[in-house]
Amino acid sequence: MRQTLITLIISFLFPVLGYCQQIKKDTIKVFYLAGQSNMEGYGYNSDLPKSLKQPFKNVYIFHGNSVPDGDAKGGFGKWEILQPGHGVGFSSDSQNNNLSNRFGVELSFAKKLQEYYPNEKIAIIKYARGGTSIDSLAAGEFGSWEPDYKGLNGINQYDHFLTTLKEALNTKDINADGKEDVLIPCGVIWMQGESDAAYTEAIATNYYNHLKRMMDLFRASLRADDLPVVIGKISDSWNDQDGKVWDYGELVQYAQEKYVKTDKNAKIIRNTRYYKYSDKWHYDSEGYIDLGKKFAEAIHQLNINK
Repeated sequence: MRQTLITLIISFLFPVLGYCQQIKKDTIKVFYLAGQSNMEGYGYNSDLPKSLKQPFKNVYIFHGNSVPDGDAKGGFGKWEILQPGHGVGFSSDSQNNNLSNRFGVELSFAKKLQEYYPNEKIAIIKYARGGTSIDSLAAGEFGSWEPDYKGLNGINQYDHFLTTLKEALNTKDINADGKEDVLIPCGVIWMQGESDAAYTEAIATNYYNHLKRMMDLFRASLRADDLPVVIGKISDSWNDQDGKVWDYGELVQYAQEKYVKTDKNAKIIRNTRYYKYSDKWHYDSEGYIDLGKKFAEAIHQLNINK
């Protein structure tokens, strides 16, 4: 009788142990990077220091395919180890990531985060597209993030963001180590506003309302109403015939400052005013490296203060 009982207990226990092993999970901090070209990244991989010129252990990136409004292929991607090549020119079809010879803020951002979270895994979700505005009236040929904008075929940049997020979060094991990953949203990094500063005074004046709504929607999509947000303040190279590249840049800058002043879980990076440019629109490689560090410092501070 006793032997029979032991046999029954063992036969019940082994499946339970096996199940417990199967449901063991990894918790990974995830950060979302979004915006237009200075988030997309125009730094040259050849300018990178050795510390950033290699794959990052324990840092993973899902980079959504960047396309114009109306293109159904927007947002597709594949989780991979972070390495140089996630700047302008990157593309993905969800099966293969095609790295470019450019980088953005993601490398120095990850490097700095590793100092704050040693021995922890970090995940980055990125979707950015050069030239895009929030206001649909400033979309031009590049695209609009305005959620209600129908655009071409009813698809806009916000839709590409949603696809990126859905595809990234649908992957249960992002590093393929056999453990299910639980991604914990830890912040949104937003570098955008130049296009909204380039058209009319009315568009630039309305930037605060558009920015607030955009960040509210990002937070809702990531299911965290108090999710930290860091804004990169737009700047001007002053390399244009009339001097200013962004004719209404001060209005957008004011809106960005107003946003972080009225949102206790937001910060702004102002160092952009000191960066050098590789052309009249984009920072040089050194600027992207510094901006990534500053983004990491700010988002870490916001998470400490939550």
